[in-house]
Amino acid sequence: MSFHAGPAPTRPGEVAGTLRLLAYLAFAITLMVLDHRGGWLGQMRDRAELLAQPLWWIAGLPGRLGDSVRDDAATRAMLAEDNRKLRNALLIGSARLARLQAAAAENTRLRGLLGAAQRGRLDVQLAPILNIDLDPTRQRLILGAGQREGINVGQTVIDAGGVLGQIIDVKPLTSTVLLLTDPDHAIPVAIARSGVRLVVYGRGDRLVLANIPLSSDTKVGDVLVTSGLGGRFPAGFPVGTITALRPDESRAFLVGDLRPAARLDRGNDVLLLRVMTEAPGSGIQDPGLGKRPPGSAAPRDASVDGSLAQPAASPSVPDPRSPVPTPDSPP
Repeated sequence: MSFHAGPAPTRPGEVAGTLRLLAYLAFAITLMVLDHRGGWLGQMRDRAELLAQPLWWIAGLPGRLGDSVRDDAATRAMLAEDNRKLRNALLIGSARLARLQAAAAENTRLRGLLGAAQRGRLDVQLAPILNIDLDPTRQRLILGAGQREGINVGQTVIDAGGVLGQIIDVKPLTSTVLLLTDPDHAIPVAIARSGVRLVVYGRGDRLVLANIPLSSDTKVGDVLVTSGLGGRFPAGFPVGTITALRPDESRAFLVGDLRPAARLDRGNDVLLLRVMTEAPGSGIQDPGLGKRPPGSAAPRDASVDGSLAQPAASPSVPDPRSPVPTPDSPP
């Protein structure tokens, strides 16, 4: 007995799935045809992308922040390194500029010294300032030149402005200058305008013109030059300018304040006068200056420490043999 198997009965679920698939295919084909002909589906995609852009921007924000932080850190480190290099270059440039300015100022001072020596037809030698005496009651300089350079006690020390002082002590490598402002120093001077002879004294930090006769032709602004009396300082070198006149305690004489012609508180070099061929502006030969042999004793007008002795307060006629001439008596 044979059995014949007929077709399997169709299930309702399979039919429904098949119908849905056919419907989807038909809908997809319809959409493709409509999109191909009208392009409305592309417009919908564009609008959907436009609405999705904020979401894309928010999604990429952490990455962008990380990149920005890395770039900022690298830029800051680079800027800090550049700033450090530029500051170092600025410091080096400032130091070089300061050295150039100092060299220019020193060159100007040396030119002034050379010009003063050439204008006065002077036989001078240049000596560097090695040190200063810090005692407030002593106004002295230590020069980096001594006996080996031919420096002698009593030589006049000048700069481009005028007289600085004189040599009072000489050692093999150094020498000591007694400045005009030292309390132990006095220098005979004359008023360039009238020729009145007076004496200028040092007062530690200034110059004073004492015992000026009331009848003398002395005015504020008068320029004082060395008179050459006493044989220590050659005649004709500027000493200072009168800035003020006032009566002394006795009211019998006048006292004047001076502004030094020389730059006593600055400069790195000085000139030491060896032989003066001619007094500046006078045409008078000075045969005795600078002809003293090396190692000879100081002139008679120097005290034990090489400074000039203080004259008496009362005026008298100057004696060339005396240590320092005193002011002239009233004419």
